[in-house]
Amino acid sequence: MKILVLGGTGMVGSDIAKEAARRGHDVTIASRSGSTVGDLPSATIDLQDTDALVSAATAYDALVLAVPSDRTGGDTAPTIEAHRRLIAAAPQTRLFVVGGAGALSVGDVLLKDTPEFPAAYKPESDAFAAVLDLYRAAEGLDWTMLAPSPMIAPGPAGEPVLGTDSPVGDSVTTGTFAVAALDELEQPAHRGTRFTVADTA
Repeated sequence: MKILVLGGTGMVGSDIAKEAARRGHDVTIASRSGSTVGDLPSATIDLQDTDALVSAATAYDALVLAVPSDRTGGDTAPTIEAHRRLIAAAPQTRLFVVGGAGALSVGDVLLKDTPEFPAAYKPESDAFAAVLDLYRAAEGLDWTMLAPSPMIAPGPAGEPVLGTDSPVGDSVTTGTFAVAALDELEQPAHRGTRFTVADTA
């Protein structure tokens, strides 16, 4: 499988790229800087440049979007709009979006709206909730979103525990997250929806 990982130099994206390469896939790292991970090929692409992104994606079986929402100086609106433009462009490539835990449900409310949710993470969580709504409303688009547990940090791969709309654990490593991402890309089970992953307790 040919996979383009936008944001592949970041904490989550780099582990997805490395896991994909470890499994023998043809992986390219894409970022604004054109940097790479290890000896993987790289490309200079910005999420904001919809035309360039869609054009590049046509050469790949899957486009992984592992870009944080606040890469524009703390303003999340441009990232939301970039996803809106990408959806409107309707690329035929499969889209795999790295989402946020804040839009997961806890009872009748979203995690981001609970009293104990850290205020510092609220803007990013609001942004990814909006992005999720955009994808859910899309028609004729092959997409999947994977949300992490409330806590995600660098670490080796463990055994993924999967869920749908509510957290299935308190934490997940980027290694385990990457395993869940590649499992889904190789054997799709959540097309057109969002799911979540945690490490085995």
